[in-house]
Amino acid sequence: MKYSAVIVAAGVGQRMKLGFNKAYAKLSTGKTIIETTVEVFLQDPDCKQIVLVTDMEDPYSKQLSDQYGRLVVARGGATRQESVYSGLKGTLCDYVLIHDGARPYVSLELIERIKRALETEKAALLAISSKDTVKRVKDGYVLETYPRSELMLAQTPQGFETDLILECYK
Repeated sequence: MKYSAVIVAAGVGQRMKLGFNKAYAKLSTGKTIIETTVEVFLQDPDCKQIVLVTDMEDPYSKQLSDQYGRLVVARGGATRQESVYSGLKGTLCDYVLIHDGARPYVSLELIERIKRALETEKAALLAISSKDTVKRVKDGYVLETYPRSELMLAQTPQGFETDLILECYK
């Protein structure tokens, strides 16, 4: 199954207080988070295109585009939703995997799981069980405690038929 990967890396790293995009932080390997992420998708021959959504003014995004032949850059938006939509509009394939650029430990095995699910489904995501207790709160008062057995934490990549997810964004 041929697909485009949209890697969203338009954030500014406010929570980490880095002063720069956290996707450009270096790992112990000497590579940046975004390089590590992109290289996993490049290992998959079914990934025909990578759309990196980032700040177009950032010179590092141009360097990445030059460095990796299948990578194009799309302009990030004011919100994650706007950034994803910008990336989706640049895709070429019938299927798309959307991934968070700040999560470098995606594996080919996880990508394969999404691709297998898309053989029979229009959309698929990875999820793990919640180990934390989750409460619904209003005005400082607990209204409800959700049963952990019914909660899953969504992860990326998330896969879709490209036309379907584009229609959802319109």
